[in-house]
Amino acid sequence: MTKHLFILGAGGHGKVAADCALLLGRYLSISFLDARYPQLQQASQWPVVGKGDELSLYQTADTEFFVAIGDNHTRQKVIKQLQALQCQLATLIHPTAVVSQTDLVGAGTLICANAVVNIDTKIGVANIINTCASVDHDCLVGDFVHIAPGVRVAGGVSIGDSSFIGIGSVIIPGKIVGTNCTLGAGSTLLGDMADNSVAVGSPAKVIKQQ
Repeated sequence: MTKHLFILGAGGHGKVAADCALLLGRYLSISFLDARYPQLQQASQWPVVGKGDELSLYQTADTEFFVAIGDNHTRQKVIKQLQALQCQLATLIHPTAVVSQTDLVGAGTLICANAVVNIDTKIGVANIINTCASVDHDCLVGDFVHIAPGVRVAGGVSIGDSSFIGIGSVIIPGKIVGTNCTLGAGSTLLGDMADNSVAVGSPAKVIKQQ
């Protein structure tokens, strides 16, 4: 254990990330940065030590940062700030997750408990592959994507940057989800989605453009 981990965002998602980091056993310390500090000083068993508005104060050679913000666009904004400061981004893969050795997983990504990412899939920067989600073989997932709990993504699917795939939804093989799309909870996607689309239902139908 040689690293110190700062997690930005002390909500439920942040606690999930911290629990994953704890189980990985590679950090000497885990602390939160959250805008609610000093009113909020503890998140579960971990301390909240600052607001995170001056990230350079926490940056050292043995420090990593993880952005635990569910909203894709907000997460992207904070990641860009960290990258501009040349901060090290933590990638957290839960010990119970199954991730093929052939997969590429981008920096700052969280793959949660019991998730599966199968062979020859590429996962971009700062993604969330949430609890019990599965992403099958030969998929391409862009940056700042959130795949919610229980999602089933079949083989050969492409998901564009900043898209959100809602809890329990299904995408059949070979479909394309564009950039900045939202697929509603429990939906079944049988066709492609153009950029900036919102689709819901089973089968899913586009209801608006974002």
